[in-house]
Amino acid sequence: MGAPRALETGDGRSRRAHGRVRAWGGIDLGGTKIEAVVIGPDGRPIGHARHPTPVEGEPDDVVREMYGALEEASRAAGLTSRMLVGVGVGAPGAVDRKAGTLARVSNVGKGWVEPYPMASDLADLAHRPVVLGNDVQVAVAAEYRLGAGRPYRSVLGVWWGTGIGGGLILDGVPWIGRGAAGEVGHMVVKPDGARCGCGRRGCLEAYAGRANMEREARKAANAGEKTELFELMRKKDRPRLTSSIWMKALKDEDALATRLIDRAIRMMGVGIASAINLTDVGAVILGGGLGTRLGPTYAKRLFHAMHPHVFAVERQPPVCVAALGELSGAIGAALLSEFFQ
Repeated sequence: MGAPRALETGDGRSRRAHGRVRAWGGIDLGGTKIEAVVIGPDGRPIGHARHPTPVEGEPDDVVREMYGALEEASRAAGLTSRMLVGVGVGAPGAVDRKAGTLARVSNVGKGWVEPYPMASDLADLAHRPVVLGNDVQVAVAAEYRLGAGRPYRSVLGVWWGTGIGGGLILDGVPWIGRGAAGEVGHMVVKPDGARCGCGRRGCLEAYAGRANMEREARKAANAGEKTELFELMRKKDRPRLTSSIWMKALKDEDALATRLIDRAIRMMGVGIASAINLTDVGAVILGGGLGTRLGPTYAKRLFHAMHPHVFAVERQPPVCVAALGELSGAIGAALLSEFFQ
């Protein structure tokens, strides 16, 4: 992974402070886990930590766990969080970067609606400046600069995990619209369809988001349908059906897991193809917990699910798995911090 030009000085030398390589922290806030990294001037992670997201946590509980992950990642890099130049956070929901607040969060902790001052609360703990960004947008930006998106001028990122997030890079520029562009998970794929966590009906996330698939699996299991999903959850001592559990169930040809994933792929094919027809980007980058875990085989299946719905089939874009894996969001958050210092 080569050094991005934006992380170098004008004469190409890595930026240093007091003889020590400068470092930035990045946090990817997810529904089941918090990924934290520390990167150096070349964009490479030099420290990493993963903590579970508090299942029943209030916003301040979530922030404390984020700080714990950041401090652990800093120690792995031989630093402390107070030695970082700055910290970036990629978070789901409605991000107000100027105010440093996060609102309308449905898949983290107990969830919350009103704006919460996440940047200032985390800054108070870390004693470093903190900047917020949309979780998928920063992850897609990292993939564009350092990973699977490098060969393309325009990409659509689809992050398949607890929910379905999206991010756009158009002709080399991140496109956020008025703040909510790229929300492919809330494109309607079935009018008056299944209820989504956002409160609306028929969203792609209602069929393909891991949280909604788990709710559907519980309904089926309570109705008597056989599945190993929840037995695997108990064996792994997990509070939720994680990506690894879905993967194991698919390998074991669990009928319920297979049916729900098949439905998710089918609905994703409809929604993503519609986004392609609108934007005509050069590639789709598939990331997120499920996207990276299921990997190239399911990326290929998604490509074929899109095909019947793509208008310009002669130039249907490839579906590439995120090259930075599950760290793309945290790396992108750290890069976001670098830009705003």
